[in-house]
Amino acid sequence: MEALTHRNLGLTDEQVLEMYEKMLLARKIDERMWLLNRAGKIPFVISCQGQEAAQVGAAMALNTEEDYILPYYRDIGVVLTFGMTAKDLMMSGFAKADDPNSAGRQMPGHFGQKKNRIVTGSSPVTTQVPHAVGFALASKMKKKGFVAFTTFGEGSSNQGDFHEGANFAGVHKLPVILLCENNKYAISVPIEKQLACEKVSDRAAGYGMPGYTVDGNDPLAVYDVVKKAADRARNGEGPTLIETVSYRLTPHSSDDDDRSYRTKEEVAEAKTKDAVYTFAVRLRDAGILTDEVEEKMIERITIDIDAATEAAEKAEYARAEDTLKHVYKEGGDA
Repeated sequence: MEALTHRNLGLTDEQVLEMYEKMLLARKIDERMWLLNRAGKIPFVISCQGQEAAQVGAAMALNTEEDYILPYYRDIGVVLTFGMTAKDLMMSGFAKADDPNSAGRQMPGHFGQKKNRIVTGSSPVTTQVPHAVGFALASKMKKKGFVAFTTFGEGSSNQGDFHEGANFAGVHKLPVILLCENNKYAISVPIEKQLACEKVSDRAAGYGMPGYTVDGNDPLAVYDVVKKAADRARNGEGPTLIETVSYRLTPHSSDDDDRSYRTKEEVAEAKTKDAVYTFAVRLRDAGILTDEVEEKMIERITIDIDAATEAAEKAEYARAEDTLKHVYKEGGDA
C-alpha cells in the first residue's frame, strides 16, 4: 500500500505547514492559559493538549466557508481553523465583555461564533450531537449542500444524546460527521471501564453508517478520513462515525489532579507520541520544515499570543446591567 503523504492527499507543502502552525498555535495558546491560571489571572482551563492533530487535521478537511461545526470543549484546534483567533480565546479565558462566545458569561470551551458558523455549545456533554444532526437535516431539506461536523469525547459516546442523534442521522441519511476524540479518559474513568466493545467506531454499524478508527496523532490520516466522510455526505450518502485515538496529556481541567487515577510513567509514554513533535519530525524529514521556517512560525505565534493576552487582560468586563441581555426580549409588546 502506498504510504500516506500530503501530496497523495492533494495537499501542498504550504498547506501542511499551515496544518502544523495551527497545531502549534493551539498548543501555545493552551500552555499560556495554564500559566495565566497558575498566576491567578484566569479561573479555569480545559485543555486541548494531545488532541491538536486530530482537531486541525479534521477541520482542514472541511469547507471552512460553508460547513457548520459544533465543537466540544477541548476543540481549540477546530475553532482556530474555522476562524477564531488567539484574541477571541483569550477574551473567553479572562471572561471579558469582548468574548465572542458569550460576552464573558460562560466558562472557556463553550465555543460559539455565528460569523464563522461555530454553533454555540452547552454545558451538559453531548448535547451538540443532536444539534448537529438538526443542522444536517436543515441542509438536506433546504438543499444547501453544507456538512455539519460535531466532536465529542469517548465518554460522551455513552450518552443518550449520541445514540439518539446517530440513529436519526442514519435513518435519514443526513450529511453529518460524528467525530469522537478518544483521549482514553472520561475525566478519571479509563476507556476499558467505558466501553464493552473494542472501539467507539464499532457502534456505527448499529446506526447504518460506516465507522472508522484512525490514529489521532496523525493529522494527515485524520484529514483523509474526514475528507472522504465529507465527500460522502455531500453526495447524499449519509453520516459517518469517526474515532480518533490519542491521549489527554494534561489533567481533565485546571481543577483536576490526574495523579489520583494514572501514573506519571503512563503520561510520559504518551508524550513520546505527541503529534506536535512527531509531525514536526515528519515535516523535517520531508524537507518541508526547516529551522528558518520554524523560527519564523514560532515568532508569529508568540507575537500573536502576547498581543492577545495583553488585550484581554486590559479589556473591560461586561457591565452588571448586561446580565439579562439576550435572556428576555427587548422592547415591543410584552
